[in-house]
Amino acid sequence: MARAAAPKAAAPPTKQELVYRATRERILDGTYSPGYRIVIHALAQQFKVSAIPVREAIRRLEAEGLVTFRPNAGACVAPADPAAFGQGLSVVAVLDGYATALAAPSMGAEATRHLTDINRQMVKAMNELDVLRFGALNREFHAYICGFCPNAELVGLLEDIGRRMDAVRRTVFIRIPYRGTASVAEHLELIALIKDGAPAATIESAARNHKLNTLESFRAWQREHPLPAEPVAELG
Repeated sequence: MARAAAPKAAAPPTKQELVYRATRERILDGTYSPGYRIVIHALAQQFKVSAIPVREAIRRLEAEGLVTFRPNAGACVAPADPAAFGQGLSVVAVLDGYATALAAPSMGAEATRHLTDINRQMVKAMNELDVLRFGALNREFHAYICGFCPNAELVGLLEDIGRRMDAVRRTVFIRIPYRGTASVAEHLELIALIKDGAPAATIESAARNHKLNTLESFRAWQREHPLPAEPVAELG
């Protein structure tokens, strides 16, 4: 019987891919903030490549909306866009609802206890007026649920959109209405649904509405604050 062929090893990334990945990471993690000028020749020297793969990488980033070209300045990190932030929230609402519904059947008693513990910590942070801690715990709450989602592509997409939105949070907004009490209550409802083995459609709807409530708060805040200027805390 013929032996099955061994899987081919993945090809090493091209020079353009290496520059693209590194530059994209720096934009998303805040190393390169909005307006930061991307100097092609400087990047080429840093990565020890010619200018060609750097230009190709920047074109890809421009296509993603992460880089823009300005007169007399060249390639710059794109300014944070409040409209894109709102659109991102609506997309996250749909995807997160589905991911939560997929994750729920795999979440047993230990998982729901852990979610309950995170939620208790959120209450403590809220009582101590520690908005940054509250936001970090909120992200941990939803990331923990996504860790049980069997659809890796969906989880990866959520993570990518989340990182893009984080870049906007760091640079654009003054403050969005604080949904601390409502967010904690909605988390408790979601935990109860998961614990009780509620139908997937019910769990998906609850998780989606949780994010849509945040979106509605954001839109109401945006109407009253058309020119935000400082970083925003996580919403809930």
